[in-house]
Amino acid sequence: MANARVIVKRRKSVRNIRKITRTMQLISTARFQAAFTRAMATKPYSERLARLVADLSAAAGEEVRHPLMQPRPDVKRSALVVLTSGRGLCGGYNTAVLRTALAHLDAETAAGREVDVYMSGRKGINYFRFLRRPMHERITHISDVPRFDAVEQIANGLMQRFRQDQLAAIHVAYMRFYSAGRQRPYLLQLLPLTQESDDAARPEAAGTNVQYEFSPPPKELLEDLLPATVRVRLFQCFIDAAVSEQTARMVAMKAATEAAGDMITSLTRRYNRARQTQITMELLDIVGGANALQ
Repeated sequence: MANARVIVKRRKSVRNIRKITRTMQLISTARFQAAFTRAMATKPYSERLARLVADLSAAAGEEVRHPLMQPRPDVKRSALVVLTSGRGLCGGYNTAVLRTALAHLDAETAAGREVDVYMSGRKGINYFRFLRRPMHERITHISDVPRFDAVEQIANGLMQRFRQDQLAAIHVAYMRFYSAGRQRPYLLQLLPLTQESDDAARPEAAGTNVQYEFSPPPKELLEDLLPATVRVRLFQCFIDAAVSEQTARMVAMKAATEAAGDMITSLTRRYNRARQTQITMELLDIVGGANALQ
């Protein structure tokens, strides 16, 4: 009966684990709904703002030479903002983002440029500590619900370094959210800004030629719009990363719950076989003893 008792204890442990993963799945689902609502509410604004800036820059032509749009080929240092999660149990979410970040770091090193890493999330920080890779700044104050004022401080610091010719380019490695069933690791060039945007690259936007009359002049207008675009795009990256994290955790916990259910079914069958074997052995002992007394 010892084997059956071991199976019973193990089945009880798996049932407790299934309760935990099921609860975490429900929590992740609720958080996903909230994060998804925020992402869908902010995405049209950020895309339209990027498209407006692209149209204004194209219409202004050579009149506009804003510092945030000028490449700096002589500067041999760039920055990379990596957005990872603060907690685990989200499948391959962090692995995919960190793989994209490391590929970019290796490419920059091969090109002879140094990279200042701005790491967001404890998982990424711990991983870079394990690899003994330097980090310029560790961002731990942004929660699962990113606030614009917190992201704005990071964006302002990056823009200040870019304006002072300390950085040649700024990229963001994060998990881009397309839909509930599709998220992909993505490397976004935050600075220098280009006249192309994600919205302008869509088929329905191709061939559009918008004429503008500027008031105030383009330079003065873009002086306010371009920094706002950088802040909004970085904030959208944090929003996408948050909803992608909840999606990955929801899927991972659902898979863990189903795997625990399959394991419980398997353990129940093993217990039934062990119990049946024990009963058969006891019956054989009884019959053997009765035959010996005759």
